[in-house]
Amino acid sequence: MTEPLAKPKKKNPVQRTRLATLPPGPRSRAALGLTRAAAEGVFELQVCADCNAVQYPPREVCGSCLSERLDWKPVDNHGELIATTTLRHSNDLYFRERLPWRVGTVKMNAGPSVVAHVHEDCSEPGEGDVRVRLALKLDRSGQAVLHALPEKDTPNMNDSPQLRESTCDPEFRRVLVTDGKSAVGMGVAKAMLEAGASTVFLCDSSTWKTVPAFDALVASDERIQAVELDVTDTDSVDRLAASIGGKVDILVNTAAHMRDGGIVGRKDINLARDAMEVNVLGLMRLAQAFGPGMSFRAADGTNNAVAWVNVLSIHAFAALPERGAWSASIAAALSASQTLRAELRGAGVRVMNVFPGPIDEEWEQLTPPPKLAPSAVAKAIVKGLQEGLEDVYVGDIAEELRARLRENRKAVERELGDSVGN
Repeated sequence: MTEPLAKPKKKNPVQRTRLATLPPGPRSRAALGLTRAAAEGVFELQVCADCNAVQYPPREVCGSCLSERLDWKPVDNHGELIATTTLRHSNDLYFRERLPWRVGTVKMNAGPSVVAHVHEDCSEPGEGDVRVRLALKLDRSGQAVLHALPEKDTPNMNDSPQLRESTCDPEFRRVLVTDGKSAVGMGVAKAMLEAGASTVFLCDSSTWKTVPAFDALVASDERIQAVELDVTDTDSVDRLAASIGGKVDILVNTAAHMRDGGIVGRKDINLARDAMEVNVLGLMRLAQAFGPGMSFRAADGTNNAVAWVNVLSIHAFAALPERGAWSASIAAALSASQTLRAELRGAGVRVMNVFPGPIDEEWEQLTPPPKLAPSAVAKAIVKGLQEGLEDVYVGDIAEELRARLRENRKAVERELGDSVGN
């Protein structure tokens, strides 16, 4: 059974911080289909459209009939562990620093035999239940790898050092929430505390405004530290980064500016400027202030810096014309976030984008249901971190739009545009 994770000791201030190392990263273009599945938290492999043979590893043509019609589809992720070994030596620096490392071969119910990282709670072949379930995870280099896990969850399973390398579990980590007075921000703080975060830095961007729920939350748990932060003010961002930037393990950017209004009917660009100032430039200020410190601490022991979370919207992919300026800013924020992901990947820091549907908060008052509770978004964020995801879609509307966009992007554009003027 996996030993529970112990609270890390305070770091010796004169001890050198180790530099981040990454596992081997190059993959074929076909293998990036696995990366997409792992990033979204689904288990899919290539399936031949002609003979139904399941393919592994990913390839350009079917290994059975040479057909080129290979579709990515969900398959049975269960199988039998038929062989294991424990690596005690490696020529690769990343694995050399993390030895011993258990790997093995799994014969899948779906057909292929695969090599996977093997969880320590899986029985050895011939010594117990060898049934396992496979999970696709992203490793520190951002590439998909297979993990063999026990068929049923075991106590402290997620505390396995091997599994923790492919996830961003908040347990014993310090979290910064950039807008603590928003409904989503307060929900995230509560969810992080429930997940075992050691400290939550809860940002107050409007000290002039009294929010009783915020004050009550800060007073309710000694692990919460209220700090001042205005993402539209570079000096404010830099001051906070100078104060706590070296302590942040997970940053959750909940700062957002949403207002109704399109483009043609306005006589100024003030609405667009305000949205860009928070949703896009605010993200960039945070990245410039906190990104370098998080990159440097990406190999800092058990509670290393692991993740950056941006709460966006499903309308980053499909504009809502009645909120055209806001939609443009969210799309720009997604583009900036993808750049941030590329820049932080070299340090092994995961960038997770969250795409919810409408959230039940003040600026969605007139939006008809269904609307998401802020707590539901917060729980989805924590779950995404615990599973090591890159893209999280929250709620029925987000999932529906996601599916419709894959089927016919132009139809979604027209349908959303039909609401203008009606």
